[in-house]
Formats: sequence, C-alpha cells, structure tokens
Amino acid sequence: MSDPHSKSRQSLWLAAMPGLFVFLWSTGFIGAKLGLPYIEPMTFLGVRFAICALLLLPLVLMTRTRWPARWQDWGHISMAGLLMHGGYLGFVFWAISLGVPAGTTSLIVGIQPLIVAALAGLLLSEKVSAVQWAGLLLGLLGVFLVVADKLSLGEGTPFGIFLCFLALFSMAFGTLYQKKYCSDMSLKSGNFIQCIVAAIYFWIMAVFMESMVIAWTGELIFALAWLILVLSLGAITLLYILLRNGAAANVSSLFFLVPPCTAVVAYLLFGETLGAFSFAGMGAVIAGVALVNIKFGKKT
Repeated sequence: MSDPHSKSRQSLWLAAMPGLFVFLWSTGFIGAKLGLPYIEPMTFLGVRFAICALLLLPLVLMTRTRWPARWQDWGHISMAGLLMHGGYLGFVFWAISLGVPAGTTSLIVGIQPLIVAALAGLLLSEKVSAVQWAGLLLGLLGVFLVVADKLSLGEGTPFGIFLCFLALFSMAFGTLYQKKYCSDMSLKSGNFIQCIVAAIYFWIMAVFMESMVIAWTGELIFALAWLILVLSLGAITLLYILLRNGAAANVSSLFFLVPPCTAVVAYLLFGETLGAFSFAGMGAVIAGVALVNIKFGKKT
C-alpha cells in the first residue's frame, strides 16, 4: 500500500519546486557580482564547473548511475550544456564583470520566456493558449518597465547589454534543446557530462581571453561555494525536473519571476536602486506568470 503521508510530502515538494527554483536561480546573479572583483569571468566559471564535476563523479560512480546509451545522446547532452552553461552563464558573467548591474542583467535575460513560448509550438509541438500569450506579453511589459527604469539611471554599457541579450538567446535555445533531446537523461550523469563540457569550454576561453589570476578571498570562496552547491547542483537539477514534468513554455515562464527577486536582493546587498517603474514592472511580471501557469502541469 502506498503511504498517504509520503504522497502528501511529495505533492508539497512538487508545489514548492517552482518558487524554490526562482529564488535559487536569482541568487546566481548575486554570486557573480560578489565573486567577480577577485577573478575574471571565464576563469571563475572554469573553476566552478571543474569543482562541480569533481563533486558529481563519486556520486555517479557510487550510485551506479546509468550513462547515455548512444553517442547521439552524449552529443545532445553536451550541446544543451554548452547552451545553458557555456553561452548563458559565460555571457552573464562577462556582462557583470563589465559593470552591468546584477539586477539589470537578470532583467534582460528574463525576457527569455517569450522567445521560448514563440518557438515551443514550432519546435516541440506545444500549444500556447491565448490566456498564456496574454500573460507572456504582460510579463514582457513588466520586464521592459524595470529595464527602462534601470537604464534611466545610467547603469550598464552598450556592449554589456549586448552580452546580456546573447545570454538571453543562449538560455532560450538551451531550454528548448534540453526539453526536446534530453528529457530522459539521468540527472546525475547528465549533469556530470554537462559540467565537464562547460569546464573545458571555459578553460579554453580563459586561456585565450584572460590572465587567469585569482585573488583568493573570503568573498570569492563563499561565492564559489554558493554557485557550485546551490546553483550548479541544486537549481539546475530543479530546472531539469521541472522541464521533465511540464511544458517548456510554462517552465520557462518562471524566469519572469527571477528579475524582481534578483532586483530586491541586489538592492538589499549592493544598494542597486529600485524606482516606481521597477515596482510597477514587478507587479506586471508576477501577474503575467500567474496567467501563463494557469494550466501548469496539465496537458493541453
């Protein structure tokens, strides 16, 4: 017989996953800003993913986790990792290292759900309802309100903003690619493969782009530990579980909630200012996500 208490705990955990994911994902921008004064972006990410791979390998081996059965699967998992780690995180960290505020970076890449929703029907045969489209557009309006408020304060550079948009498209295509080709991958071995691929990519980038000098401070060590344990091992696993159990457009819409969360934390920790337009934008974002997720978890 099944344990009703176990089912209840599982239901509560599944219900809490989206909110937990949003909070954890938003702290990635904060961790980047905290650590980047002491290390260059590609070197930072190279160290991060090398440590992630070292932590995951014993777990994969001890639990006898299954590996991808075909070479094509290895290729798909690696490509998704390059898009979601290499492209997305690489451009985000680079932008923040050039002075783009953590909140502004988060706001720009937060437009990502609209791109995913637009392409999900074409690439994944997912249906996006009129109500969900209204929610996506409302969320987009909210993001633009907050971005406009930030830019009016003279924050960011044109090249840094451009890098944020490259990160946006990398994450959008990475989300779709992961949903289409990697939904059945083992979370442990798949995560390990993607960490190895990301580490190799970032070390190659660091060799050609950076001095690779590291100033080991308490802030950097804390930022690394947080990004490795909470983001690379925790939030990414939650994202893959959400993608496995929900439509790409619905899951992706959760990213609309990341900018308001990041903006609040960045204000509390770094004094990044919030104006009236930012608060209005946050309200629009939250309302938009509610509309998009009306049918979350159900087949359309």
